[in-house]
Amino acid sequence: LAEQRIAPIGAVRSGEAGAEALAAAQAAAAAAPAAEDVVVDGPAVYNSLCNACHEAGVSGAPIRGSDLMAARLAEKGLEMLVQNAINGINVMPARGGNPSLTDEQIQAAVEYMVE
Repeated sequence: LAEQRIAPIGAVRSGEAGAEALAAAQAAAAAAPAAEDVVVDGPAVYNSLCNACHEAGVSGAPIRGSDLMAARLAEKGLEMLVQNAINGINVMPARGGNPSLTDEQIQAAVEYMVE
């Protein structure tokens, strides 16, 4: 466990190994869906990621549809809640820990949470 925590997060590759790593990264990027092809589905985003903390109120996370969620919406407004979800707040990481989510997907998930 200690080895995992202190392990380097990256490596420098050169020569043939570097060329192979670059080719693999370029192929992965090319296979990723274009931004206009990404589905914006608030319930799907919420159920695949957000609910892990927001269904149980982990570390004070407001539970979907709760009085606390309604109070946060009234106090901060939808735009601020979306910005908090995008940028992270308290123990919640930016984008709920999934950097591949678009701003639109985050907004759709927040809108679903406050319904």
